[in-house]
Amino acid sequence: MVGLVSEDQGYPVLWPVPTRWADNDHYGHVNNVAYYSFFDTAVNGWLIHASGTDIRDLPAIGIVAETSCKFLDSLSFPDMLKVGIRIKRLGRSSISYELAIFRDAGDDLQLAATGTFVHVYVDNETRKPIPIPAVIRAAAEPLVVVPVEG
Repeated sequence: MVGLVSEDQGYPVLWPVPTRWADNDHYGHVNNVAYYSFFDTAVNGWLIHASGTDIRDLPAIGIVAETSCKFLDSLSFPDMLKVGIRIKRLGRSSISYELAIFRDAGDDLQLAATGTFVHVYVDNETRKPIPIPAVIRAAAEPLVVVPVEG
């Protein structure tokens, strides 16, 4: 399966995302707003792949209710990236993702950012929260991180 890595990486999925020429800003590095796009691209690309469905055709849509990013290292075009994806919480109508952006340097992954991303599933028509579609829940369950007690 695309993007699967060993559990010792800390993220059950590493989704490939390339930087683009337009991601660089005047200072020669990827602008901070692009990191959020990398998160969104990875999560939704993985959801389509893992669920085997076009998520735009479902009766519910996942809207982004919350997102954050901690910048640890700069990126620049033409860096190739991998976005680590794991799930901190799988609720009735929401999924809380923990994400990491790595520069893919061949045999080495260099951590550039970490972040969070919360999808709340709402009805396409009413925009009121509804349960996560079964196909999405089934895809998400294997990525739930079990908290370590201690």
